[in-house]
Amino acid sequence: MADNTIAFQGEAGANSHIACLEAFPDMKVLPCATFEDVFAAISEGRARIAMIPIENSVAGRVADIHHLIPGSSLYIVGEHFLRVRHQLLGLKGAKLIDLKTVESHVMALGQCRQVIRELGLSSIVAADTAGSARIVSQAGDPARAAIASSLAAEIYNLDVLKADIEDAEHNTTRFIIMAKEPNDAEPEDVPVITSFIFRVRNVPAALYKAMGGFATNGINMTKLESYQLEGSFNASQFYADIEGHPASRNVRLALEELEFFTNELKILGIYKAHPYRAALASTPR
Repeated sequence: MADNTIAFQGEAGANSHIACLEAFPDMKVLPCATFEDVFAAISEGRARIAMIPIENSVAGRVADIHHLIPGSSLYIVGEHFLRVRHQLLGLKGAKLIDLKTVESHVMALGQCRQVIRELGLSSIVAADTAGSARIVSQAGDPARAAIASSLAAEIYNLDVLKADIEDAEHNTTRFIIMAKEPNDAEPEDVPVITSFIFRVRNVPAALYKAMGGFATNGINMTKLESYQLEGSFNASQFYADIEGHPASRNVRLALEELEFFTNELKILGIYKAHPYRAALASTPR
């Protein structure tokens, strides 16, 4: 049933699929070809929530997603952090020495450069990680490998020829969980993240002045992304995450000051922070 279904972009076995299983192990999953298809599945009632990757600790923000979120009419109701582990997959019985090519999503290939170079493999860019695993499985060529998840290896009956081949041990993707209706956290559900988008007014130092309210009110802004609108170099929209609930006095004052310098301000979601944030904050630098 749709009420027990979570949608994600990609094929079965993708990292987004793993994030769904980690966060909602009792829900059914709905793979979708594109992010637009994911949002449509929620709007049309074929799924209740969506798992959307928004940024990666190695590759940065996920392309296009910031443009799509405002127009989706969906709300952020949670977040999930996934430690990404890339596996080198091949046919059953294949040997590392026999491999000639490796295929995967361009980001995965970029995150595993060291192993690819060590093995002398030629890289082939594919649409996504799980899809590359499926293609290798169907091709039946022991010289072809894919970089994908251990779940993809199970689904497509492949061997893990070399495990955890990502260059960076901190490789982590942050996902946002989106739904058709808001489900805001309560002020006492600390720590809380508030996500919003805004456009600054076309006046000198508008962004600087708009940000000042967060500094003077002691609000920690954990994310601020800018991107162009409709191909214009003049119109910028910003996506931001802050720590705190709008019901608290400091956050309310900061948002009021921000609103004074903006043409548009829209709260996308107020939700409990994932435990990964606390673990990251306690890690020695």
